[in-house]
Amino acid sequence: MIARSRQVALALTVVLAAGAAWQDRHHRPPESGHPGAPVVRDRGFTLVASGDVLPHGSAIDRARFDAGGGGHDFGPMLSGVRSVVAGADLALCHMGTAYGAGGDSTDFESPPEIAQALAVTGYDGCSIASRRTPDGGTDGIRRTPDGGTDGIRRTLDALDRAGLRHAGAARSEHEARRATVLRAGRAEVAHLAYTYGAGVAPLPSGEPWAVGLVDETRILADARTARKAGADVVVVSLHWGTEWEEAPDKQQVALARSLTAARTGHRPDIDLILGTHSHVPQAYEKVNGTWVVYGTGDQIAGATTGHLGLPDPRGNQSTLGRFTFTPPGRPDGRWEVTKAEFVPQFYDVDAGRVIDLNRALAEGAEVRSVRDRIRTVVLSRGAAMDGLVMGE
Repeated sequence: MIARSRQVALALTVVLAAGAAWQDRHHRPPESGHPGAPVVRDRGFTLVASGDVLPHGSAIDRARFDAGGGGHDFGPMLSGVRSVVAGADLALCHMGTAYGAGGDSTDFESPPEIAQALAVTGYDGCSIASRRTPDGGTDGIRRTPDGGTDGIRRTLDALDRAGLRHAGAARSEHEARRATVLRAGRAEVAHLAYTYGAGVAPLPSGEPWAVGLVDETRILADARTARKAGADVVVVSLHWGTEWEEAPDKQQVALARSLTAARTGHRPDIDLILGTHSHVPQAYEKVNGTWVVYGTGDQIAGATTGHLGLPDPRGNQSTLGRFTFTPPGRPDGRWEVTKAEFVPQFYDVDAGRVIDLNRALAEGAEVRSVRDRIRTVVLSRGAAMDGLVMGE
């Protein structure tokens, strides 16, 4: 992978009330290797983003089987999309659950070994903010009285050990004042993440900083601070929307319009919005000149039931978004997305594998109807007119 990542400390400024401010400015590498050398123009970078990693019991059982009965190995499960993920300069996932204690797992907690599998697949970082982030008490559903932020701590510790950066949750108030910055080619990419709410287990008393919550004022303050600190590109991950609804809801559409309309000088405050939580693929749309993925769907799920309690295979359909960013032609210009793609994928419950549907179709699998319905949903808000294409 070309991308490398690091975190940059946030300063205690007025923006602290909004949850982010940067302490250090980045020092960019020189444009040339030595004085007098010709200037090498930045070639830009590709960013890949996927949906919720939310393994249900059947997926966890499969990972245990793939590990030979000792621990869990999610690597084989993700191997079918490794070429797409590892082929990007920067790859972001969304971890939809906390990690269980002592390797325990339920539908609300995941085995910590999944972090290593994500890193091996080629991911550089993950958004962590979700309605399940505060889960992680010993019962796996609702935090025990002394649970605190144990689930968050276990999750972030495991991601750190795997070399994965993370955004949207924190082990301490000090850490909450830090923002994740990743390097893609020669670009500095700020990754911010928020969730619409805490869900099953509420945020612990006295620890409101533990998970980033969706608030338009805060998001824009964080984005502007990131830009002032030197971020070339600002990416915002949002855990939002209505479960099992393919169309974005009114709140998603309204927030997307507001966030993408915000500008400072000649540049928008946010360059890309990545949505999760709906469990099914939702549309991609270019809003105010900025790409919005309303919902990627779940990359890893399992046997799923919809909101009516009936089996719903859409819960295993998702997309990988792939965006090619090109550097600006002037110092105060924005990094433009010059190519926007989506790669349809599917979690095969029986095989326990994430499938690249285009590749599977090329190899003769009978998956055309699944791929085509994903494409119909993704393009349902006119993204094809703005250049979105189905990638390989």
